[in-house]
Amino acid sequence: MNPKYITVHCSATQNDPSITVDRIRQWHLDRGWRDIGYSFIITTDGVLHQGRPITQQGAHVAGHNKDNIGICLVGGIDSTGKSVMNFNEYQLGNLRILLQDLMWKYRITKDNVKGHRDWSPDKDGDGIVEKQEWLKDCPCFDVKHWLDTQEAVFYKEAK
Repeated sequence: MNPKYITVHCSATQNDPSITVDRIRQWHLDRGWRDIGYSFIITTDGVLHQGRPITQQGAHVAGHNKDNIGICLVGGIDSTGKSVMNFNEYQLGNLRILLQDLMWKYRITKDNVKGHRDWSPDKDGDGIVEKQEWLKDCPCFDVKHWLDTQEAVFYKEAK
C-alpha cells in the first residue's frame, strides 16, 4: 500500500482502560469484518498498538479506505454518551509522534490528515464540511486544528 491519507478516529467509548485492542478487534469481527479495521490503536495508557497490517487496506471510513491509514484513540464520549475530547496527554503525545513518523515516511501532507468526520459529504456544496453535515463527530476534536497547534513541536523536534 502507498498511503496518501491518514484518518484519526475514536473508539466512541469512554476513556476506559478496559477498552483494549482485542476488544475493538472483536467488535469488528462481530460486524463480519476479517480483522480490526484500524492500522493503529492508542489505548488509554498511551501505548501504541499495531492493528491491521499497514500493507493491507483498512476498514475505517466507508468509501475512503484505499490508500488511507486509520488510527484509533480509545475514548471520545462521556458517561452520558456525549462526544467529548477526553484523550489524555499520553494518547495525544503518541498520536503526534505517530503522525509525524507516518507523514514523513509516506510523504503525506497535513492536508491529507483528517478526522473521520472530515470525510462526511459537503451537502450544501460550499467546499466546507460543517458540523451539521457530519455523519458522526468522530474523533470528537478538530484534527486539522490540533495538528496546526503541533507544528511548533514538530519543528522543535526536527532541530
